[in-house]
Amino acid sequence: MTSITLHKGDLPDGLSWPDAVAVDTETLGLSLVRDKLCVVQLSAGDGTAHVVQMDRSSYDCPNLKALFADSSIEKIFHFARFDVAMIKKYLGVTCRPVFCTKIASKLVRTYTDRHGLKDVSRELAGVDMSKAQQSSDWGAETLTDAQLAYAASDVLHLHKIRDELTRMLVREDRIELARACFDFLPTRADLDLAGWDEVDIFAHA
Repeated sequence: MTSITLHKGDLPDGLSWPDAVAVDTETLGLSLVRDKLCVVQLSAGDGTAHVVQMDRSSYDCPNLKALFADSSIEKIFHFARFDVAMIKKYLGVTCRPVFCTKIASKLVRTYTDRHGLKDVSRELAGVDMSKAQQSSDWGAETLTDAQLAYAASDVLHLHKIRDELTRMLVREDRIELARACFDFLPTRADLDLAGWDEVDIFAHA
């Protein structure tokens, strides 16, 4: 049975995490320059989601920052490039190590061009996700039940998706390539934050 817990400002003391935590963020938009970090949601893969509504006046959240800085805990994202950059900008923490299910999907699900979380979840976790709240106001003072359910759905199944994608990556002998991509993600996020978000510095031109 799924449970969702809302926290104001930070994770509470005393929570324990396994060796991997699923993470997603909600923002006021998709601009790293313009839009603020509003919500961080997490799951240990146990059917429970913790939704942290950020204090945007200070981003004072020592427990959340400590979790992201803990190198013994893998952080599982879908499209980690954006989330890692947002966390770096607003919390001042570099997330390592990282597993990005979108990159993994692109590396191994080469039989499709559908790599969004909704499509990956349907195939690998057997879950049909609703994206109805994706464009809602995440800066609102009070989050609705629908927003909380949406936020939770983005992290509750990432452990299973990671496990399935890892199995496929190993089968296709692409796991080391995937890990190299994941290791580069904090640098990719730094490039985005520094203004090279639309420039391919590896291109000849």
